[in-house]
Amino acid sequence: MKGIKKFSLISLIVLTLGGLGACSSNNEANKDSSETASSSSSQAESGHVLIAAAASLENVMEKELIPAFEKEHSGVTIEGNYDSSGKLQTQIEKGLEADIFFSAATKQMDALVSQKLVAKDEVVPLLENQLVLIVPKNSDKDWKDFNDLKKAEMVAIGDPASVPAGQYAEKGLKALGIWDEVKEHASFGTNVTEVLNWVAKGSSEAGLVYATDAASSDEVKIIATLPEDTLDDPIIYPVAPLEKTKDNKAAADFLDFLQSDTAAKAFKEAGFTVNK
Repeated sequence: MKGIKKFSLISLIVLTLGGLGACSSNNEANKDSSETASSSSSQAESGHVLIAAAASLENVMEKELIPAFEKEHSGVTIEGNYDSSGKLQTQIEKGLEADIFFSAATKQMDALVSQKLVAKDEVVPLLENQLVLIVPKNSDKDWKDFNDLKKAEMVAIGDPASVPAGQYAEKGLKALGIWDEVKEHASFGTNVTEVLNWVAKGSSEAGLVYATDAASSDEVKIIATLPEDTLDDPIIYPVAPLEKTKDNKAAADFLDFLQSDTAAKAFKEAGFTVNK
């Protein structure tokens, strides 16, 4: 009888220990499963996006759009590479690891489409801008319109070889019949931001920049807006993902955000017209 009791006691102990082991195994399994799910969720919200964008977009991107997007997508980092659209086009052609191209003109985007670096059906003509004549805010000259550029000692213009704002300026001033006179005393900037700074600091008497750039500085004033009929087409800002990085989920999310109502509000406040 004592042997039977002893056997029963041993069996009970074994069963109890086995149950505790099973519970421990289940807890560890649940913990591992939870950590795996948490890790997967973290990975889904992580990512890095490099956007090659026109210099005229830097203010609204860095001050408004990128902070707003990163706040909603913790773990995602948006990096901006800003310059003239022509230079950015060349950098992309040479292998720049960008995810998105946001150009200040259709010409540069079309060039990348023709090289199959961007898919034509992915291009969104998102924004529209205007070209304006600016002078230093404290200028005491009697500026009236673009014809006054013929009398200026130095005019700042984006380099037509690579800067869309410069290309628009050349085309518009040719239509007005004053390009040949203006270019004789023009100083060509590497991008529109440089042109704006030259005028703001007074090293150039006048300059041609986008309306949005002029609005971003309290050191310049707008004299006139280039008439739309002097250009063949409006000043469109197209945006698109690069073909080699189109599978970047974070980039796709940021592109969607750029077309959202939140982004539209920021663009409008910066002076752009949003095409919808």
